[in-house]
Amino acid sequence: MTSGFFDFLHVNRDRTFRPKKRFPVGTLRYNLHKQAQATLHAGLDLRQAVQLPRDENFDDWLAVHTVDFFNRINLLYGTISDVCTAKSCPTMSGGSRYEYLWQDGERYKKPTKLPAPDYIHELMEWIEVRINDENVFPVDVMIPFPPNFKQTCKKILTRLYRVFVHIYIHHFDRLVAIGAEPHANTLYKHFYYFVMEYSLVAPKEIEALKDLTERLIPSSSTHVRRGQN
Repeated sequence: MTSGFFDFLHVNRDRTFRPKKRFPVGTLRYNLHKQAQATLHAGLDLRQAVQLPRDENFDDWLAVHTVDFFNRINLLYGTISDVCTAKSCPTMSGGSRYEYLWQDGERYKKPTKLPAPDYIHELMEWIEVRINDENVFPVDVMIPFPPNFKQTCKKILTRLYRVFVHIYIHHFDRLVAIGAEPHANTLYKHFYYFVMEYSLVAPKEIEALKDLTERLIPSSSTHVRRGQN
């Protein structure tokens, strides 16, 4: 990351999505989050950094990463949000081949075409509701994760991936202009390694950024997916 990126983020902070969820200090998941962050800052290869630590529970690992990616992708989108408008981006798309329709079963009961900023606003609000619901993302380790927890995280992460698609395909020049490209690339690689390691985003979704992925991660076409039961 360059100083230009940080300067732009500071100036544009009123237009930037803020991180909206943290695990309380002293909890097991907070400690696991800090452990994951320390691993990243230690310069460990990202492929190794996503490996589940010995004797840790996978759902805990999934929870802290899902929350972390939500926060970080929020902030990344915030850096380009001033140029992502209903006029410049009338659809939530990734070029001419990919268009995403919004459906949440509540306000939008059927797949609905929205301008990209509206789609992303609805998406972030939809995710926030879930990660702040302690019946879905429990803070107390005595409260078990719900049986469909992995499926919920898969849906969250799949939809977050579409934000990467839109940013890279429609706003890449903006990332370069503000010096955010290295930051975005590192975040994307971290996200990619994590979701592929545990089969959390379908290959058909990943296809939208195939060229970028092969440039950043040359071995991506042969990356082994482990998955979790």
